[in-house]
Amino acid sequence: MGQFILATDSGCDLPAALCAERGIHVFQMKYAIDGIGYVDRSNPAEAPGFYNRMREGAVPITSMISNFEFFEFWNTLLERDHLPIVHISIGSAISESYSNGVIAREKLLEIYPDAQIHIVDSTLGSLGYGMLCLEAAGMRDAGKNAQEVVAWLEKRKPNIHVYLTTDDLIYLHRGGRLSRASAFFGGALGINPILKLDAAGRLVVSEKVRGRRKALNRMYEIVRELVENPSNQVVYIDHSDCAPEEVRTFADTLIKENWFKGSYINYIGPTIGAHTGPGLIAVFFTGPPWV
Repeated sequence: MGQFILATDSGCDLPAALCAERGIHVFQMKYAIDGIGYVDRSNPAEAPGFYNRMREGAVPITSMISNFEFFEFWNTLLERDHLPIVHISIGSAISESYSNGVIAREKLLEIYPDAQIHIVDSTLGSLGYGMLCLEAAGMRDAGKNAQEVVAWLEKRKPNIHVYLTTDDLIYLHRGGRLSRASAFFGGALGINPILKLDAAGRLVVSEKVRGRRKALNRMYEIVRELVENPSNQVVYIDHSDCAPEEVRTFADTLIKENWFKGSYINYIGPTIGAHTGPGLIAVFFTGPPWV
C-alpha cells in the first residue's frame, strides 16, 4: 500500500477492522483495572462493558507506550517491510508516549542507520488523530512519499478542532482537568463544561453551561462559527457510551445545521475513556488553524 508504513496507537479510536482495511498498523496500548492488565483492542463492541465497569466504580489505570515497546513495534515493521515508517502519535500534552518514541527512534537508528522513522506529534487525542491517520492513508495510497505526508500532517494538524462535553465531572477531576471543588460544585449545580484542545494539545475549559442540552446546543453554535467548507468534509463524533439516540441526534443536527457531507461515529476506547469516564461526547472538524 504505497511507499511507506503508516502506524499509530489505539488512542486514535479507529476500529481495528478499519485500520486493517486501510493499512494502518496500530500499537495496542495497555490499561489495568483492579491490578489486572488489559489491552485496548480497538473493538467498539467491548466499549459498553468497559464503561459499565466504570459506572460500577472501577478506576482504570492507563500506561504510556515505553521506549522498549516502541522499539519492538517498529523493529518488527522494519524487519518485515524495509520501508520508511510514519507514526502518528497521541498528542504529547496528553501522554508522554511521544517522548518515548523519540528515544526509541534513536536506538533503532543505531541498528538501522539508513532507516527512516518519522514520528508525528499529533497534538490531538482520539478521533482527532484518527482523522490524520485516515487522511495520511489516502495520501499514501495516492502515491505520496513519507516526507510529503509528514510535511502535510504538520501543516494539517492545527486545522483540526476538538470540542467535548460531559455531565459527570469526577472523571475530569481524576485526570487533573478540574479541581475537586470545581467538580463537586459544578456537578451539584448541573454545570456541563465545554472543553477543547488548544494549539498545544492541552485540554482546557472553553465555556461553562448549565445543563447538557444547552451544552450540546452551544456546541452546534461553536461548530457553525468555526467550520470551513463543511460540504467537503465529514464531521467526526465519538462518545463514551452515551445513549444511541442522543449520539444520532447530535450527528444529524450537526449535518443539518452545518451542511457536512456526512458523519463518522465511534466509541471512545479505553486508552482515552479511562480519563473521560462514561457520558462524554465530542466533535472533531476542520476549521481555521490555531494561533
